[in-house]
Amino acid sequence: MKKLKNSILQIILAIIVILALYACGQSQKEEHTPSPPITKAPPEPIIQEKLVSHPVTKKTRQTYQWYCTQCHGVKGKGDGINSPHVTVPPRNHTKASYLETRSDQELFDAISEGGLKIGRAPCMPSWGNTFDKETIWSLVRYIRELCKCEAV
Repeated sequence: MKKLKNSILQIILAIIVILALYACGQSQKEEHTPSPPITKAPPEPIIQEKLVSHPVTKKTRQTYQWYCTQCHGVKGKGDGINSPHVTVPPRNHTKASYLETRSDQELFDAISEGGLKIGRAPCMPSWGNTFDKETIWSLVRYIRELCKCEAV
């Protein structure tokens, strides 16, 4: 009886995951247009201090590999296993031409609050309840490594 309950729970969980992915891929089909570039301003000292105090570590890379590669890909090129199943393609973290137009705070907010909250892709989940702020700042720094670019 216990095995039957576990099997039923596993099936229900699988259905929920499939429906979530399906719903994410079935949202309005709209063309993704990049935001206009923001004029460069001097970096905010507080954010630069946060990035310096939260270096990219082995744990940062493992976190990215575990949580981010399903959509953003192993090398951050936006070609993860889930990328064909979402309406808005995941961000290519190696594309400096886009990422250098975004501030570190914007990247932090995207990771922390999710795409919908910041007016981006609704399929980008909110990781603010999963990661602490230090981990998120370290991920921002890792994304800067992937794009080989600086913030606005």
